[in-house]
Formats: sequence, structure tokens, C-alpha cells
Amino acid sequence: MHKRRLEEGFFQVLMVMSTFIILGSFISVLVVVILRGAPALSISMLTQTPKGGYYLGKEGGVLNAIVGSLYLVGGATMLAFAISFPTALYLNEYAQGSKLAGLTRQSLDVLWGVPSILYGVFGFIIMIQLGMRASLFGGIIALTLLELPIMTRAMDEVMKMTPFRLREASYALGATKLETALNVIARQSMPGVTMGVMLALGRAIGDAASVLFTAGYADEIPRSLFDPVASLPLAVFFQIGTPFPEVQQRAYASAFILLVVVLSLSISSRFVTRRLMKHVIK
Repeated sequence: MHKRRLEEGFFQVLMVMSTFIILGSFISVLVVVILRGAPALSISMLTQTPKGGYYLGKEGGVLNAIVGSLYLVGGATMLAFAISFPTALYLNEYAQGSKLAGLTRQSLDVLWGVPSILYGVFGFIIMIQLGMRASLFGGIIALTLLELPIMTRAMDEVMKMTPFRLREASYALGATKLETALNVIARQSMPGVTMGVMLALGRAIGDAASVLFTAGYADEIPRSLFDPVASLPLAVFFQIGTPFPEVQQRAYASAFILLVVVLSLSISSRFVTRRLMKHVIK
């Protein structure tokens, strides 16, 4: 009995320490970014594109990178969802327990661990073969490949948790597998599906390596899918590498904007998830 209490106390202390490490890391990053980026943060930075000499410390902003990031992540998330959602439904309703399902999950796990720079290089090679240049379309494809395994596996694990009695009840009422997948499994899993989408989106919006070769960089907002496009992670990367203190401050300000966007999306997803939980049978 005494040994069990010691074990419980040890793991409780370990969990508390881990929690404080996570919170401390987040707060430290936030404080550093705010303190170093606050002097450069202004309305013009949010509403203007870079002007001549911007990277030398002159006028302009990062509106091109803000809009570009939203274009890239929005397009990639929609495309990844269009592939991931039916794949997860198929794995849990049609291919449940089969060798194909096991092989697919293993492949997705491997793809999840692939460094994002490899997605960028792969996309770049394909673009060269097709005679394409760095563009919004290329960046969307690279980020779609990055999001796909994350989103699919997250949805798959959530759908596995659907109570089997709900499926049995659906079949007993005469529903087909497709009707059960769409009206029972999908509805029951929707809060987790939403979190899976946001998990993949958050991973993609902060990634620079995969879009470095595929999306390029431009000081203007793209007008078509085949124009080069800027992104906030690359804006931070290019600005922090300059020798000018004013531009380096703008890099931290850009990082703060990126943090705000990610936090806003995270809070919104939690709000939507709580609303959807009302329709979940526990």
C-alpha cells in the first residue's frame, strides 16, 4: 500500500512538472515575441504590403504574407479534408480490420513523421517536371501533402471510438453502410474531426520548409493560383536574417501576428467543438 502511494505521488509530481514546463515554454515564447516585436507592430504593418526598401528598414507591412498564409492554408486544408474525410470513413466502415486498412494506417504514420522539407523538395521536383514555377498552387499542393497524414489519422482515431451499438442500431433500422458512415459515424465523430482539421491547419500555417521551394515569395498579393505568394513563416525567416535592427523587430512582430492567428483558430475550434458535443451520444 505504501509503495502504491509513493508511485501515485511520484507520477502526480511528474504530471504537474510537465504541465508547468509546457505552460512556461508557451509563456516564455509569447513574452519574448511581444517584447521584441511590440515596437514594430503598427496598423500600417497589418494593412500595407512591403514598399521599396522595406527590408532596409523603410515603410511597408506584411499584408502580403498574412493574406498569402490564409490562401495557402485555406486551400490546402479544404483539399486535404476532401481526401482525408472519405478515407477515414472508408477505413472505419468498409475496410475495418482488413490488411488494406492496416497498410494504409502504417503508411500514414510514416508520412506523418516525414520532415516537411521533403514535401517541399518532392513538390518542387514535380513542378520542374511539369514546367511550373513557384506559385500559390504549388504551395497548396505541398501543404496538402503535409496536412493529409495528420488529418486522416486524427479523424481515423476519433471514428474508431464510435460506439459499436450505434452501428448495430443503424443496421437494425435498415440503413446501408454508406448511410451509417455519413449519418452515424460522421455525426458522432464531428467534434474530433473538427479538432483533427485544426491540428493539421495549425501545423501547416506555421511551416516554412514545405513552401520555401513551392510557393516562392512575393511582395504583392497573388491574383491567380500561378502567382508566387508570401507566407508569414517565410516573412519571419527573411526579416530575421537581415542586419538591420528595425527589420529584425518586424520579424518578431510578424511572429506575434502568426501566434495570434494560430491562437484565434485554436480558440474558435474549441468553441465549435463544444457546440458539436451536444449532438454526441456518450
